[in-house]
Amino acid sequence: MAPVITSTKNPRVKEAARLRQRRDRQRQQRILIDGAREIARAHAAGVELVEVFVCDALCQSDECRAALPQIKSSGAELLSVTPAVFEKLAFGDRAEGLVAVANTPRKTLTELKLPADPLVIVLEGVEKPGNVGAVLRTAEATGVHGVIVPKHHAVGLTGAAAKSAMGAAELVPVARETNLVHALEAIKREGIWTMGAVPTGGKLPWESDLTGPLCLVLGGEGEGLRPLVARTCDFLVSLPMRGRLASLNISAAAAVLCYEVLRQRSRGKRS
Repeated sequence: MAPVITSTKNPRVKEAARLRQRRDRQRQQRILIDGAREIARAHAAGVELVEVFVCDALCQSDECRAALPQIKSSGAELLSVTPAVFEKLAFGDRAEGLVAVANTPRKTLTELKLPADPLVIVLEGVEKPGNVGAVLRTAEATGVHGVIVPKHHAVGLTGAAAKSAMGAAELVPVARETNLVHALEAIKREGIWTMGAVPTGGKLPWESDLTGPLCLVLGGEGEGLRPLVARTCDFLVSLPMRGRLASLNISAAAAVLCYEVLRQRSRGKRS
């Protein structure tokens, strides 16, 4: 390992820290991954690690120490840093001793390996990393076979999203597509029904048949699904709102709908 980096103004540290900003993630085509477990799972899932910043003073847990041999075998460059430098790189108060820079995963829809009756989620225009992470966590819990996000104009799979996902980001295949309408049309050609979630005007999900091949399409926090995306879906569903708010948070809606799919599939409902 190279000499310990002691300055927060080190060019490589500054370049890595900039990856907390969406503009710089897009410019560099790289992301940050925090934590030993997340880095190890990302490597096991085929994410290409470029460099890993290691703070020996903080990397004291068994999980952190166990991850180091796997990280070294990845071919990524290991850079030793002081606690002060690590604080500049780490997300929030997370101080586990490891932060990795990785190339942005470039998997596309055609590379997702889907079973005969898949459950897929498409996220359109989601801007909050915490929501992306929460949806990924639900996806992993309910057996979703893949999540599709836009390449542009959305948050995508960032370090903050991975942290919110609590390890699910490394377990659920995530594909990035330039044109979600074209992606939905391709999904439909594979015999997969597309179900869009809208605040009002859709059918109740438990009155719809969700047992077959299905793609759940969820819109962003502000505007929801764009009209063109909604029209592309085979059918729309809405969750009843008995209070005074107009809609649920996207991650809560995803959880309700995914578990309704599980409920129906466990009972074998068919229209």
